[in-house]
Amino acid sequence: MAPVAGRPFLCYVLDKLIDNGIQSVVLATGHLHEQIESYFARGYRNLELRFSNEDTPLFTGGAILKATQLVDDEHFIVINGDTLFDANLNQLADFHISHNANLTIVLRRVSDTSRYGSVLTDKDGQITAFCEKQNSHGEGLINGGIYAISKSWFRSKNMPEKFSFEKEVMEPSAGNDGFYGISSDGYFIDIGIPEDYYRANREFIDIFPKDEFLFLDRDGVLNKHLPGDYVRRWDMWQWIPGALEALAVLSKRYKRIFIVTNQQGVGKGLMSQADLDDIHAHMVRDIESAGGHIDRIYVCTDLQDSGSHNRKPAIGMALQAQHDFPEVELTRSTMIGDSASDMLFARNAQMREVLLANQQTLASLVL
Repeated sequence: MAPVAGRPFLCYVLDKLIDNGIQSVVLATGHLHEQIESYFARGYRNLELRFSNEDTPLFTGGAILKATQLVDDEHFIVINGDTLFDANLNQLADFHISHNANLTIVLRRVSDTSRYGSVLTDKDGQITAFCEKQNSHGEGLINGGIYAISKSWFRSKNMPEKFSFEKEVMEPSAGNDGFYGISSDGYFIDIGIPEDYYRANREFIDIFPKDEFLFLDRDGVLNKHLPGDYVRRWDMWQWIPGALEALAVLSKRYKRIFIVTNQQGVGKGLMSQADLDDIHAHMVRDIESAGGHIDRIYVCTDLQDSGSHNRKPAIGMALQAQHDFPEVELTRSTMIGDSASDMLFARNAQMREVLLANQQTLASLVL
């Protein structure tokens, strides 16, 4: 759940699974599992999510073994939650089945194996040995943390409730238990050390999202909130520093950009629709003068307790954008906002979500 470029790291891992056509995921959780379960309680995009919680630490092997109780198929894929490895999972599955393997590991070539330990294979791809970190150095193949596993084989090992999958299953059985490795040169990062965690924050904004459509909240994202008040006239508007420059950059990345904003100040009679239209006309002129663009602004002026289908977190405004621009795919869209309502809006619409929190700004995310 560590935030990277405004989103929990796990969201990026799940996005990659979706890109590979995965439809069902079991999340093996332990300490502070409530945070994960609460965050994903409404699901994530089009994934079916189930939770396998450890009451006490079961280590990697015990966690996988318990999770198999929720796995329906004979073969399944395991991925580390703190590693992002852009590997082709369909290729992994095809290789695993065609080789009648018990275990297939996606391997990654790195310049220095000493941090990870190395993996040795023969010419046919069978794994012959795992080398410990202290005995490994220089360029070589490492365990990328993605496994295809035969469930019946794994359960037949009759392992105890708590055990290490790597130390007590993989390493002792290398060379004689149908273990294979398949190499991938896809993007790889393990955020287990601070250096790579900070690197992920720098790099992910360029790697993710690869979506084509962007939805933005207004207040708190583009302009400053006015505590206890609404922006009722243009002279009350205050751009958040860097927002215009960030919009210019984002306008080059996305085919369409929309603003979706709840503005119940109109519904309360504190301002008129004409006042709001004037504010937005000035806003768009500033954005275009800075080199950015907004395709359309969608506004819900209904009151919070109105039950409106247009007021976020309901997705009426997203559906209207999809109606007005038929090429828009919500599953290929990103929502950037600063509130829980914005994030629920994104989840309800099956968009990717980016939360600006802890004084983060659009500029800090993009520039």
